[in-house]
Amino acid sequence: MLSSHNEITEIYNRQVNTIYRVCFTFMKNPADTEDSVSETFYRLIKKSPVFNDTEHEKAWLIRTAGNVCKDFLKKRHRRDEDISTYSNILRHTDSDNRDVLEAVLSLPEKYKLTVWLYYYEGYKSAEVAKILKKPESTIRNYLSEARKLLKTILGDDYYEK
Repeated sequence: MLSSHNEITEIYNRQVNTIYRVCFTFMKNPADTEDSVSETFYRLIKKSPVFNDTEHEKAWLIRTAGNVCKDFLKKRHRRDEDISTYSNILRHTDSDNRDVLEAVLSLPEKYKLTVWLYYYEGYKSAEVAKILKKPESTIRNYLSEARKLLKTILGDDYYEK
């Protein structure tokens, strides 16, 4: 159980950047992303889960952030905004990565977070499986299918660079 304001502040400072990036992969604009991040940390305060370590803490927050974003997208019809307007927010925004980032963010939901966690956050497929509560074989399959989609979106010439 979260026992103090200081403990919540420490968790927030430790995890906010990761949670922001996860939410941005779903929301694609800063305003909705910030709302989703706030809701994620509100749920942390409200539920006060007990974490075994910082990896457990991070996994819980990522899973919660994904659920918050999915709930938000289900409830509200929203227009997609041009991601290139906001791509400077993410760490990989140079011109070589912009096309890839836009392609990743255009993937279907089941692939987007999997690809983000694996390639951008550096988790192994087994870790992604634990975070998303899916079998490891499903995660490997999602990654394989996502790579095929990215190859189609980006084209063979770009994919082989």
